[in-house]
Amino acid sequence: MHVVLFGATGMIGTGTLLECLDDPTVTSVRSVGRRPTGITHDKLTEIEHADLTDLSAIEDQLGGLDACLWCLGVSAGAMSEDAYRRITWDFTVAGVDTLHRLNPAMAFCFISGQGTDTASRQMWARVKGEAEQYVLNKGFGSATMFRPAMIEPKRGAVSQTRSYRVMYATLGWLVKLLRPALPTWITDTVTLGRAMIRAAQGQASQPILENRDINELGA
Repeated sequence: MHVVLFGATGMIGTGTLLECLDDPTVTSVRSVGRRPTGITHDKLTEIEHADLTDLSAIEDQLGGLDACLWCLGVSAGAMSEDAYRRITWDFTVAGVDTLHRLNPAMAFCFISGQGTDTASRQMWARVKGEAEQYVLNKGFGSATMFRPAMIEPKRGAVSQTRSYRVMYATLGWLVKLLRPALPTWITDTVTLGRAMIRAAQGQASQPILENRDINELGA
């Protein structure tokens, strides 16, 4: 399986990339991002590209793909809706349009979040929901939305959000302790990465996977 991964320098993307590199069913990985991952592997080709709203300059490197694992995202935090929408909606639309034109039969796996809903009063949930619907309605061979809740970082994956890093550093032991008892609320980067690979291979039972579904698929 030939995979393209967006967002490989983030916590989820790093975890997913490591699982792809270890998985013998993944033949190659092309990582698209604005900075390098710092990881070297025979299966990995890094494509650095500054403007993710326009992929025309790298289109020649985005054909012949079986799956896209879209891990690109940001915490809404104190961001304005325009700034959040640029990353969550504009980047997604540009990637979806380009990849569908070049690889219409590919599987598209999209990282969203628990609580995503186009009718939500929360800005992030509404914008994420709009992005989900865009992916689902595009017409890929398959499209799977992932809605994790709390994610435990493993294998050296690190959150780009400072408040999350502090939380993991101070409460990581509690997350590890509670996780077996709270499959609806807690997953980890290894399980999430494996679930994305399996969904790309047609093993997801439904197009929208909540936290418990992710844990079951990635177990």
